[in-house]
Amino acid sequence: MRIAIASDHAAIALKADLAAWLAGEGHEVADLGSQDDAPADYPDFGYRLAEQVASGRSERGVVLCGSGVGVSIAVNRHPACRCALVSEPVSAALSRQHNDANVLALGARLVELETAKACIAAFLATAFAGGRHGPRVEKLGAPPFSLDPR
Repeated sequence: MRIAIASDHAAIALKADLAAWLAGEGHEVADLGSQDDAPADYPDFGYRLAEQVASGRSERGVVLCGSGVGVSIAVNRHPACRCALVSEPVSAALSRQHNDANVLALGARLVELETAKACIAAFLATAFAGGRHGPRVEKLGAPPFSLDPR
């Protein structure tokens, strides 16, 4: 699978470990930064990853920051992305099964490496159930209000 991964400075170490693990699992990994621990703005990396997934250049995304909250908000600004912030594998699987999430967010200060791997494994292994969830997911990409922040 083609997977994009990105983080701000707070999650560099976890991102590097996860990118190496994903590549070792046979996935094609696009590392979208950050590449060092210099202070960086999480929205920049969230937007970059969202565009990568929305364009189809990557099938799924994994995005990280200190808590996972800020970067997940950034990704979810893109109407083609459904980013789920999780801290355990059951929610990761449900985000795919019920919400057809295409991006997973993790907090590097809150989730240890083995838990992050378990979350990502569940996320990648779970298919969207469709059915009654389909129309609900369609609504997520077309809210009844303007997405224009002006």
